Amino acid sequence: MQEEIDALLSLNQDAAGTSAGELAGAAFASGSPGPEPLSDKEADALGEIGNISMGSAATSLSEILNQKVTITSPRVRIGLVGELFESLVDPYVLIVVRYTEGLQGYSLLLIKSNDMAVVSDLMMGGDGQNPPARLGELELSAGAEAMNQMMGAAATAMANIFGRKVLIKPPEVIVLNEGERSAPAELGLEQAVGIVSFRLTIGELLDSEFFLVKGIETVKEEVALLWHAVTPEVKKALEPEVRKERKAPSPPVKPAEYELPATAAMAFERPALPAGVDQRKLDLILDIPLKVTVVLGRTRRSIKDILALGPGNIVELATLADEPVEVLVNGTLVARGEVVVVNENFGVQITSIITPQERLQHLGSKS
Repeated sequence: MQEEIDALLSLNQDAAGTSAGELAGAAFASGSPGPEPLSDKEADALGEIGNISMGSAATSLSEILNQKVTITSPRVRIGLVGELFESLVDPYVLIVVRYTEGLQGYSLLLIKSNDMAVVSDLMMGGDGQNPPARLGELELSAGAEAMNQMMGAAATAMANIFGRKVLIKPPEVIVLNEGERSAPAELGLEQAVGIVSFRLTIGELLDSEFFLVKGIETVKEEVALLWHAVTPEVKKALEPEVRKERKAPSPPVKPAEYELPATAAMAFERPALPAGVDQRKLDLILDIPLKVTVVLGRTRRSIKDILALGPGNIVELATLADEPVEVLVNGTLVARGEVVVVNENFGVQITSIITPQERLQHLGSKS
């Protein structure tokens, strides 16, 4: 989380060392003339925009699939449309997203057919463990609806980042069967594109990779909008406050064990803003989702005791019945509270906020 914020706030600084932009340019440094590479800052910005928008897309996909979905590890490079499609080894599904307002151009998603089959199976009420071997019309329709929800959430995230409305047409789904490697004619085989690869996991069912592809002009437009939103004044105001951020949006996935459900997400008082800071521009950080976990207690048991566990056994925790529970955000202790019931869901009523000194003491006690 801290790394994402630091990266987002440093987009207007000169890059040091070997960056994603340099790596992208190196790919076309020899041979026949290729597409003009993005600058270091533009490549970094493309990765951050993709990271935030796909984070929102993962949240949406988690809700409709009822599975934990993560989209992480963006890697940026530059390529030609034709070269990208020719490099595909497995059968893929191409999702074409065209912008109607807020941005020019298009975005493409390239996801493996087997991965789309898992999504389709979950959308149709299956468990995802026996996906269809071939994507028929019904499976494609279910998968297209999932992609529609996913890319709609991504467009909303970009709207929050850029401070303008971003609208898309319903995505077009094209199956690229084995041996079919031709890009849609409208894209042009020699067209330069920015390519961001992501790691995609869906519960225990899937651990794969997919590609987000954007035209160079679309990338440059998005980067210009981002730089306009993240001004030096905002950066200066946010840097001393970033570790004091108190707002924790709803967890991205419906919790399985002790994580707070969406209806019981905690919300802390927002710090007062420095004079001259635009609240709208702050929202691009405040909307980043955080994982909130509640710890009822801990205990230690021998391997023998663990192996002997069975239905009906009670595991006694080293916590008294009236002791407050711990509230962790991204694994860091931030507060304590009492367990309550909200609309038939468990929740936590915050009773105290952990100070930096207490947090250091807590870390020391665990080591």
